[in-house]
Amino acid sequence: MEVNRKNVQQIIQLLRKEYPGAKTALNFKTPIQMLVSTILSAQCTDARVNIVTPALFAKYKTVKDFADAKRSELEALIRSTGFYKNKTKNIQGAATMLVQKYHGELPRTLQEMVELPGIGRKTANVVLHNVYNVVEGVVVDTHVRRLSRRLGLTKQNDPVKIEQDLMKVIPRETWADFSNLLIDHGRAVCKAVKPNCEGCVLNKICPSAFAFNAKGKWIGVK
Repeated sequence: MEVNRKNVQQIIQLLRKEYPGAKTALNFKTPIQMLVSTILSAQCTDARVNIVTPALFAKYKTVKDFADAKRSELEALIRSTGFYKNKTKNIQGAATMLVQKYHGELPRTLQEMVELPGIGRKTANVVLHNVYNVVEGVVVDTHVRRLSRRLGLTKQNDPVKIEQDLMKVIPRETWADFSNLLIDHGRAVCKAVKPNCEGCVLNKICPSAFAFNAKGKWIGVK
């Protein structure tokens, strides 16, 4: 895949101007809070997660608290984030391994993070960057997937393959910022159903700009 690297630099520069404070929207104070919040954010908005977590973190303060939690009580607290049974399983599975193998501390490498039950590359990358400022990859969530395809940076659908493509064309020192910038832009402008191409700062370099039919329906890359 050949990508114009000048365009990549332009994308980063333009989005940094538009979103100078781009960072995770999840509220957290401790490493375990970041891990739990990221697990809860799967197929759920960060805003909803931030509504749920204050009561959750008031009840469960340590990794061991989450590992030892009564399943039904934990499920009840996170129910509104969706898929709460599976999320409870992942939270408790990860917390249990952290207690047993890492003395309640989060590991600092991607390889170790993805060994935790229910933790994939996306979650691991988010947590490592926000907790330890360790960047070993590019976070590919639904916004990054959509925008990177629309911008012509990848033709893949699989998040792992998209990440591999992005890591080849995005300067390593901007991997973390790049994801946060695309996430903010995806929420504000380049939406899934009807992106605001006319009001987009990238419309002069985006190959998908103005991809609408005569009825105003988006016909570009999803």
